[in-house]
Amino acid sequence: MNPVALDPPIIEEAGEGWLIPAHPRPLDTPPGALRLALMARRSLLAPWTAVSYAARDYDFFLLRRQVCVFNDPASIRTVFVTAAERFERKGAMMRRALAPLLGDGLFISDGETWGRRRPLVADIAHKTQVPVYAPMMTGATAEMLKGWRDGAEISLLPAMAELTAQIIARSIFGTRLGAEALSGIVHGFGRYQARIDSFNLPFFLGAAEGWRVGRGAALRAAIAEVHGVVEHVITEHIAGRGEHGSMVDLLVRRMQRSPELSLDVEALRNEAATIFMAGHETTAATLTWAFYLLAKAPWAEAALQAELDAVLGTRVPTIEDVPHLPYARAVIEETLRLYPPVPILPRQAREATQVGNIMVEKDALVLVVPWLLHRSPHLWAEPMHFRPERFLGDAAPLPYSYIPFSAGPRICAGLNFGLTEAILCLAMIAQAFRLRLRPGFRATPVCRLSLRPRHPILARLEARR
Repeated sequence: MNPVALDPPIIEEAGEGWLIPAHPRPLDTPPGALRLALMARRSLLAPWTAVSYAARDYDFFLLRRQVCVFNDPASIRTVFVTAAERFERKGAMMRRALAPLLGDGLFISDGETWGRRRPLVADIAHKTQVPVYAPMMTGATAEMLKGWRDGAEISLLPAMAELTAQIIARSIFGTRLGAEALSGIVHGFGRYQARIDSFNLPFFLGAAEGWRVGRGAALRAAIAEVHGVVEHVITEHIAGRGEHGSMVDLLVRRMQRSPELSLDVEALRNEAATIFMAGHETTAATLTWAFYLLAKAPWAEAALQAELDAVLGTRVPTIEDVPHLPYARAVIEETLRLYPPVPILPRQAREATQVGNIMVEKDALVLVVPWLLHRSPHLWAEPMHFRPERFLGDAAPLPYSYIPFSAGPRICAGLNFGLTEAILCLAMIAQAFRLRLRPGFRATPVCRLSLRPRHPILARLEARR
């Protein structure tokens, strides 16, 4: 099938003081099964219709599998909170796509394994630990900015990924992770996402667990690159040669203190890889989209820089400054609304359950879709517009209408870490530079595992001082 028929055109409109940023044009009619499967393989953002954005809840059958889409906050609360034990399992497609890399890591595990490990990871990433990691965030950003030059051009996502990988590597592994190992693990994750097939056809043909994904040579090499770095760091910590205070150090000490947790080297590797993937990929994407939006919305960029100049002047921000940067926080929160890093949250029903007006079958694919939810005309004024001010003051979204970090028991354990990191990095970069896109450039958001731009977003650096 012609790729043009699989890729909806990208809409972006702007005027004086307003911006409707890049998004695929909703389809007029639902695609047939074959076209839907092919579109989803290219991007999970592509197959949605205009009705999907406006709908509350609906279901349909894709081949032999019921697919339930919940866009109503009350139904989302049922799926994620009140009946969470029935929808605890991640969707078979996501589990199959990520299992070769993450094993039984927290992001895709469930049941007893998830129950044992969730408190452990939550303790390590708890908000009380964030002040320990904040200097690593600002230190890594300062080092990056030293290498930036006025007039130079950067590719936003790789630059932000390198920054957030450096931050999460220092937090998880300690500062001893070398540049070569860091580069290897970042590139390994990128190659894995480019190669993995996130659409598992056998699941829709009736196989409740789907089928194992193929592992070609390129995919195996990407996995080996990531696992090799992580396992080396863990064995160094177990041997007593690790860096005290890092997340891996805390995991290893917990393993040695609590053998009942069954945390062997493989389990530690899976959790460390999970934290690294979630910790660097999501914040890198958020910062990339934030600077894209600011470059397209000069009035918002000016408001942010005025706040930074008033609160910080030229000094480096600290974690104590974060509460005094409401506009910076609003920019990040609005970016997460429009471009949630994980735009589709799939679950698999353990048993038949009534949710709202829909009877969900056992093993149905249950989709909560922040990409749709965050753009619902029933829940947001001007839902397609970039408006950071909607998050200022006492304004607050309706419960379960804004879930960039998921919700309920499986809410992201690193929520406070990631939000603080994004605000501090945004503040430091915007203090020093304006980022200017190439004239006429329009990004194409796509999703295979996470939400990324299809093509590089190139930005010219314009020093502010």
